[in-house]
Amino acid sequence: MNMKLLNRINRIYKEIQLSGTTLIQKSGEVLADTSTGYANKADQLKITNHTRFGIASGCKIFTAVAICQLVEEAKLSFDTKLTDCLDISFPNFDKGITIHQLLTHTSGIPDYFDEKVMDDFEELWIQKPMYQIRRLHDFLPFFKNEKMKYKPGEHFHYNNAGYILLGLIVEQVSGTPFADYMEKYIFSKARMLDSGYFALDQLPKDTAIGYIKNPDGTFRTNMYSIPVQGGSDGGAFVTTKDMLQFWDALANYRLINKDLTTQLLTPHVQEDDNEYYGYGVWITKKEEALFKYHVMGYDPGVSFHSAYYPNQNITLAVCANISNGAFDVMDGSEEELLT
Repeated sequence: MNMKLLNRINRIYKEIQLSGTTLIQKSGEVLADTSTGYANKADQLKITNHTRFGIASGCKIFTAVAICQLVEEAKLSFDTKLTDCLDISFPNFDKGITIHQLLTHTSGIPDYFDEKVMDDFEELWIQKPMYQIRRLHDFLPFFKNEKMKYKPGEHFHYNNAGYILLGLIVEQVSGTPFADYMEKYIFSKARMLDSGYFALDQLPKDTAIGYIKNPDGTFRTNMYSIPVQGGSDGGAFVTTKDMLQFWDALANYRLINKDLTTQLLTPHVQEDDNEYYGYGVWITKKEEALFKYHVMGYDPGVSFHSAYYPNQNITLAVCANISNGAFDVMDGSEEELLT
């Protein structure tokens, strides 16, 4: 263990009152492994490094890898059009939308939850209760008949609905329900033995319940605030160990071949000065040089960051069962290790 790093993380935990866990490794050696808070506040069950956490949009990279696997099998290409690989009607969508554009958030389709317009994810479930959202098809009524936001390929605009469509493509092309496909071809291959797309009303043991802070300082669970079961745009559950297993499997080409891994990790579009997007993954550069590949996820009661720093061979995962805080831990860890 790196005691200086560990002490820095524990100070951050205390300062922001985090409820979560952090695992950092360098070349397979554990630098930090520390947890705080409760997985279940009512029963005071403490979080450990074996606790599973929801990771919201952090699992878009899993969907992107699944698409790349189908490309590797020559069942798709990145230029395949949406209309040619999904037999669902979208009356107002452009006919030229490609898989590449869906992967890079450049398709221009309407979103079911536009994070630049809506602040509160809970508002979605006023008209359609969250307990009815169990399959990818259940998201379609939110956006399938809406009009395009802009022309395909015009610019980057983060889009959850695009990843719902990618999951539906995985299901149709593979002939396998999305969660089953991920279990067999992603989690098993990466030896992510404790991960899955679990339903909130059927959570397995050692799974953290998500908590939302009320104005009076008390907490409520997020069971009425997010879909009852996650899918291709977000909502998987992982442990920190499993997330590092994923980065290792990806970097060593156990999930997709070298060429497709390079394609997935290529900065296809620029989102900000030093921030780019590949396929399901954010890419940060510093002074034009690659700094890290990273994924993140935020939902009510969920805060998650995970990163791979290839130049230092460092991998990091921070999971929390509250709505914020994971970034602070990642940021502080980077300052301690990489400045």
